Parts: sequence; C-alpha cells; structure tokens
Amino acid sequence: MTLALDVLRTTTFDRAKAWGDLNPEERKRRAVLAVRDQDADTLWSLTEAYLTLHGSSGTAISPRTLKAYRWAVNRYLTYAGAQAVNLLRASSSDGVRFVRTVEAEGLSASSTRVQLAGVRLFYAALRWADATQAAPFNDVKPVREKTAAWDKRSPYTHEEVQVLLEHADERMQALILLCAHGGLRISEALAIRHADINLDGRELTVRHGKGGKQRRVVIGDTLIRALNRLPEQPGSLIGGSYPAAVERLRRLCLRAGVAYRGYHALRHYAGTRLTREGASLDDVARHLGHSVLETARIYAKWSDDSLRRRVGQW
Repeated sequence: MTLALDVLRTTTFDRAKAWGDLNPEERKRRAVLAVRDQDADTLWSLTEAYLTLHGSSGTAISPRTLKAYRWAVNRYLTYAGAQAVNLLRASSSDGVRFVRTVEAEGLSASSTRVQLAGVRLFYAALRWADATQAAPFNDVKPVREKTAAWDKRSPYTHEEVQVLLEHADERMQALILLCAHGGLRISEALAIRHADINLDGRELTVRHGKGGKQRRVVIGDTLIRALNRLPEQPGSLIGGSYPAAVERLRRLCLRAGVAYRGYHALRHYAGTRLTREGASLDDVARHLGHSVLETARIYAKWSDDSLRRRVGQW
C-alpha cells in the first residue's frame, strides 16, 4: 500500500468514525437536517460512512468506486430536487422513474447499474441513521442489456490504432499505448507515475486498479520508447483529467478519420490481439487485470476469424 493510499483510507475512516461515534438521536437529527437543506456534501459523508463501516470492503474500497457512487447520489439529489421528490418518503414509483430517466438519457446498462447501487447505498445510509424507512430502489431493476458482451466490446482494429498513433502527439501516443498495449483502463493510465515504471524490468505497476487491486503489467518496446520520450514531471505521467482525456481522443479520432469508440476499445484491442496471437486466457486475464477468467473469454469471440472465413467461402 502506498503512503498516499494509506493516508486516504485513514482519512476516510476518520470521517466514518465521526458519524459512527454519534449517539443515534444526533445522527438522525443531522441526517434529517441534511435532507431538508438538500446538503449534498453532508448526505454523501453519511453515505460514505455507512459504506466504510458496514460495507464488505471497509476502508479498502477503491477511490474509483467512491467517486462513482458519489456521482450517483449527487445525480439522484438533483433529480429529486427538480421533481419535488420527498426523499424521506420516496416510494418505489419514485425509484422506478429515476432509473428510467437515467436510461432515457442514454446511460449504458452498466453505468445504470452503478447509479442504482449508489442510490441503494444512499437509502441504506439514511435507514442506518433512522432518518427514514423508505427503500424506493430495493425492487427496481434496470432494463436488461440486449447487446451481447462481445458486441459491446468492439475493439479498434490494428490499422486504426496505427493511424491514431501517427496523428497523435507524444503524450497521446503514450496514453494510447498504455491502453492498447498495456491493456490499462483509462483511469489506471492517467494515474501512472514515473515511479511506477521499471524500464529495466520491462514492466509497470498499476497501484490502484479496479477494486483497489495492485498489479504488474508487462510492457513492450513500442510502449517503452513512448514512455521514454515523455519528460519527468511531478504527479501523474500523462497529466490531465478524465474529461480532458476523452476530449483529446475525440479530436484525435476526428483528425485521423477513425470512428470514436472510447478508451475502453483500446483495452479491448489489447485483449483481442493477445488472444489472436495465441496467448492463453489466463495470460490475457492477468495482463488486463481481470479477476474472473471467464471475462477474458470475450476476446476470443473477436479474435476468432474461423466463422468469417467459412461463411466467406459460401
């Protein structure tokens, strides 16, 4: 565990303990007051405290997950304010309408599930504080995903990746290769620091992957050369925020004449290429940081050209 993460978890626990140490009546009073005032910061603090003290991950929950849940809670509070939803008396009908509104705005099924998990957690925290007995999301289900998993994971082709690299500056080349060769998630790539890279050992360390897990990633010559071209700087190697990185890739795709499919399609390229080149599912899962081997099987769907060859001969 890094010092920074250690400090973060200690701070999170201290905030949670402050809520947990309150007598029940005071905790209820503060929660009800925060609901009345639509105090998003206090309501999130209560939710975070409940998750930290009563969640299965405790203080080990990843910053990425906390950020996603906070996004969900803030989105629901904004919705409730606009729709005049009484938070403490919300019904299952209110819960259904919120989830359907989220879906209608074009959020993916997976992102909708994150929203649902976040608002369920929010109400669990309110019930913990005895501010309400409402559970408007307990019986709500998002619309079932109709697209097959391998169709959702359409990767960039090898030719598209090469075109993107040709049109990219040095910083974007490194970011693209971290995802397309290193198989990193965009959040992982943006967090990489010089201290995480071992050029002699031809590997880098992802400190805080999905679920807060750490892993080592093997890197090749092309990525090593790209990383070597970047100047040393304090903080993250690439720099910039996630929204800024998305905008840079959108503009790059436009210049290069490549259909924009997001950073995750670069990660899928890594998995598909490894599978096509004969890597075992275990190697693919280890490189991409999948905790479940079955997840890596999806890339075999994209790398298998046998069906295309057979039908093409008809």
